[in-house]
Amino acid sequence: MSDTRAQTPTLEAPADAPRKPAVPALLTPLGLLTVLLGAALPMIDFFIVNVALPTIDHDLHAGPAMLEMVVAGYGVAYATLLVLGGRLGDMVGRRRLFLWGLATFGLTSLACGLAPDAGTLVAARVTQGAAAALLLPQVLATIQATTSGKRRARALSLYGGTAGVSSAVGQVLGGLLVSVDLAGTGWRAVFLVNVPIAAAAWLLAARTVPETRSPRPSRVDGPGTALLAATLITLLLPLTEGRAAGWPLWSWLLLAVFPFVGTAFVLVERRAERSGRTPLVPPSLLRIPSVNSGLAMIVPFSVGFGGFMFVVAVALQNGLRYGPFAAGLSLVPLCATFFIASLAGPRLVGRFGRRVVIAGSLIQGAGLIALALTVHASWPGTSVAGLAPSMAVLGFGQGMVLPVLMRIVLSELPVAQAGVGGGAMVTTQQSGLALGVATLGTLFLSLLPSVGIRDALLAALLTQLAIVAGTTALALRLPRSVR
Repeated sequence: MSDTRAQTPTLEAPADAPRKPAVPALLTPLGLLTVLLGAALPMIDFFIVNVALPTIDHDLHAGPAMLEMVVAGYGVAYATLLVLGGRLGDMVGRRRLFLWGLATFGLTSLACGLAPDAGTLVAARVTQGAAAALLLPQVLATIQATTSGKRRARALSLYGGTAGVSSAVGQVLGGLLVSVDLAGTGWRAVFLVNVPIAAAAWLLAARTVPETRSPRPSRVDGPGTALLAATLITLLLPLTEGRAAGWPLWSWLLLAVFPFVGTAFVLVERRAERSGRTPLVPPSLLRIPSVNSGLAMIVPFSVGFGGFMFVVAVALQNGLRYGPFAAGLSLVPLCATFFIASLAGPRLVGRFGRRVVIAGSLIQGAGLIALALTVHASWPGTSVAGLAPSMAVLGFGQGMVLPVLMRIVLSELPVAQAGVGGGAMVTTQQSGLALGVATLGTLFLSLLPSVGIRDALLAALLTQLAIVAGTTALALRLPRSVR
């Protein structure tokens, strides 16, 4: 059996020898595959439940508001705790937090799969989101701390490809599992499938992922953590839950409170950094040009992507009467071309810089236009094959944007801030996804009674096209070249 000390990130010198700088351990190809597998789990689970919601409703008599909480509870806990998860990894060790996150994610997935009623399922989903927040930030921080040069560029592109493809794969896999109905488990299989995968990833990570931590760990920023949680909850919870609950008074009160707690968070973080303490999200991060311009693009991109995935899942099943598997299958061309484009990212961005993102945004817009024309011309007889060309173009454009944006955000981050920087980036992405479901989803669902599913879908696609136009303009603020 191998000595576990071989996995530590530094080499220790004898007591009488002069101290040398820490030497970071290298992330092996199997180690990279392991952390990417760990990253895929929480990303897949953000979307895997979408196609299972009708069967969950039928089985547990959940009702619209409770079904929204099955999605929102996970997303809110996930987005709220991501930055804290990155900070804890910097402090106590990223490999350790990665292992804890995998174990907790597997156990909470088991709890979701065995939930006897809707209330228990919602509670399990919230804790599953918290486990995902422990797990995911360690992936980016580990890549940052254990790779460099071309190896880092390749690893970050693979991470970006994993992030995008996992979102679409979640709905494909969810539709397949619900349709197959393994051993009569029905919707429960979309959660139970995580258990053996998390266990396998844990065993691999224990042997292949090196331990790293920040050379100058700091205490957890309690006030900043509380205010960030309040900021995200007061925005995301009413936007994702308000429509299903009939926009009750509490939803409007939370939205009214949001700008005040958001402002308080910014002020508290600025004061903490000026006084020499380490805030949860150092405002100085946003003064790094690559971070500022990259995050500014990730927000609208994620809003459009999250809204698109939700609207398409509903429209294909309720409008075209696709089953769960056919609805998922329609996204396979998008998954394939997204991954192909993400693999080409390092070579393209090294040669063309930010023009790769601009080109990707334009290709994404062309895919949306082609999809809208296809839906308009062939509805209600639109087939999976008929959707494939426009889905393929759309996925290729998205694959040229998201992985490169992630690489840009992380390109100038100091290694000591890898965890908090990665957590801030993924929090931005996940918050954008949730906002997309809330805004584009609400637009789509509110138009259904008056214009029908086809025209409501077209309105959502055209709205996303406007968002893509905005992201194309924002791409002009990105650094011309990417290190």
